[in-house]
Amino acid sequence: MAVFAFSVAPLGAGESVTAAVAEAVRIVRESGLPNRTTSMFTEIEGEWDEVMPVVQRATEAVGTGGHRVSLVLKADIRPGRTGQLDAKVRRVEEALAEDESQTGHA
Repeated sequence: MAVFAFSVAPLGAGESVTAAVAEAVRIVRESGLPNRTTSMFTEIEGEWDEVMPVVQRATEAVGTGGHRVSLVLKADIRPGRTGQLDAKVRRVEEALAEDESQTGHA
């Protein structure tokens, strides 16, 4: 099991890449795998063989029209762990809350 973060965008497609990126995000959301999109990356959680075809379809969708495509991919591979898309963030927030309660600083 792993959490993958990726960013995909067409190169040479003009100033705005919103439509192409939206299509990639739609493909991720339709996969049914746990996912989240931020301003810089889309995160998706699953097994390699589940996630890689989704990333490939999203990348291919961004490249329609013959555009060159930039893909950045990062993975946190942690066998046997699920729900890490949210759990990793929750652990950091809990640590920050604990620090704040001990120091009295918000």
